Amino acid sequence: QLQASGGGTVQTGGSLRLSCAASGDTFSNYVVGWFRQAPGKGREYVAAIRVNSRHTYYTDSVKGRFTTSRDADKKSVYLQMNSLKSEDTAVYYCAASRTIIVSAYTNENAYAYWGQGTLVTVSS
Repeated sequence: QLQASGGGTVQTGGSLRLSCAASGDTFSNYVVGWFRQAPGKGREYVAAIRVNSRHTYYTDSVKGRFTTSRDADKKSVYLQMNSLKSEDTAVYYCAASRTIIVSAYTNENAYAYWGQGTLVTVSS
């Protein structure tokens, strides 16, 4: 079970850090992905991290602004969001899977486990 937290309201240009915790387990050997769903739109891929290797992947629109990482004991994964824009407003989800290839990281159907979502609102 995944628990996402850290959402809130921030002004344009501000920062937020989202957390995704593995309840009763660790993320060892998992890929953790971040997705978001803006009002009236479908869910889109944001970023992913191979937890063991710390290799990270990002969609173009967040490169240079967002960073995903994990803690030392692999129990939590983070999404640091800087220079936030109004178009970043969305419900953000974390998802995890053990068996997923790099080419599938952007595909929400490739992830077995999902958190409940946390709302990020960027106001101008």
